[in-house]
Amino acid sequence: MAALDLSVWVPIIGTWVLVIGTLAFAYWQLRQNQRLHSTSTLLDLRDRFFSQRVRVARKTLSGWLLKPEAGEEPENWEVALFFELLGSVTRTGGLDKKLVRNAFGTWVTGYYLFITRPVNRFAQWRQESNDPLIFADFEWLAERVIAYERQLSPDPNFEQSMLEEARYVLEGESRLDVAAQPLA
Repeated sequence: MAALDLSVWVPIIGTWVLVIGTLAFAYWQLRQNQRLHSTSTLLDLRDRFFSQRVRVARKTLSGWLLKPEAGEEPENWEVALFFELLGSVTRTGGLDKKLVRNAFGTWVTGYYLFITRPVNRFAQWRQESNDPLIFADFEWLAERVIAYERQLSPDPNFEQSMLEEARYVLEGESRLDVAAQPLA
C-alpha cells in the first residue's frame, strides 16, 4: 500500500513543482521585460528632452522664470508638459521611479521650485481654470524627488540648498546653445 501511495504522490508533487517553477520563471521574465521597456522608454524621453525643439523651450522658460519681474508669461510650456507626461507615466507604473529620478530629477526639481516659488503658478492656474488637475502629475513627481533628496541630505538648510541648486540649474538652462547639435 505504501508503494501505491508513493507512486501516486510523486507525479502529483512533481507536477506542482514544475507548475510553480514555470510560473516563477514567467514572472521573472515579465519583470525583466518591464525593466527593459522602462529603460528604453526613458532613453527615448531623454532624446526628446535634448532635442532642439525642447532645448529652445527650456531656454525660454528658464529665462522667464529667472527674471525678477516675470512680465508676460511665455506661451510655450512644453517643458512643464514634458514633466507632466513623465510624472503621469511614472505615477501609473510605466517607468521606474528611481530611473526617472536619476535621469531627470535635477531638472524636475529645478523647474518645479521656480514655477511654484515665490508664487505657486500651478495653484494659480488651477484656481483660475477651476481644474484641480493642472500639472498634478508634474507636481507629484517633483514632490517625490524632493522627498527622496530630503531623506538623503544631512544639510540642515535643505530648502535653501535646494533653491540654490535649482537656480544654478535654471541659469545653465537659460544659457543653452540652441543652435548647436544636441548631444547624442
